[in-house]
Amino acid sequence: MTQKPAASLAPAVADPNATDEELAAQPVGYWTGVVHGAVVAHLRDAMARVDVTQPMWWSINRVLAAGEKGATRDEVAARLADVAADAYEIPRAVDQLLHRGWLAPDEAGALHLTADGLAAHARVKHLVTELRARLHEGVPDEEYAAALRVLRRINANVARASAAD
Repeated sequence: MTQKPAASLAPAVADPNATDEELAAQPVGYWTGVVHGAVVAHLRDAMARVDVTQPMWWSINRVLAAGEKGATRDEVAARLADVAADAYEIPRAVDQLLHRGWLAPDEAGALHLTADGLAAHARVKHLVTELRARLHEGVPDEEYAAALRVLRRINANVARASAAD
């Protein structure tokens, strides 16, 4: 089968039942939105069953990644600003983690995981690893990486087109 050049494809109406041959004309915004919604809902539902929110998970990962120096509330919020729903989501998650005793500030105000926080991180990491395996079933790492490279390229194209406008 000969593949049509992308420029000759007329935009198609979003169709969840599009055939493989029709996929090249499908709107990327529709498909990224569908996948984003499904994945986030699935992850958040699974995390809710172990009484953790996704922003809490992001926050403990950022504090853990900061290493021995820890991270301030502002640093955690700044590092997660691009994935947070709003400016208050991460500070709320940090407050929840402090209340649970999973995080504690040092004398300088830097946050660190407590022993309970480290144990919680290990439990949630196990859950997230299992979820990733289920969601990536039948998707080889090479295909997954290729899909992300395409999305990254489209994102760069959008940024370039927006700057030109």
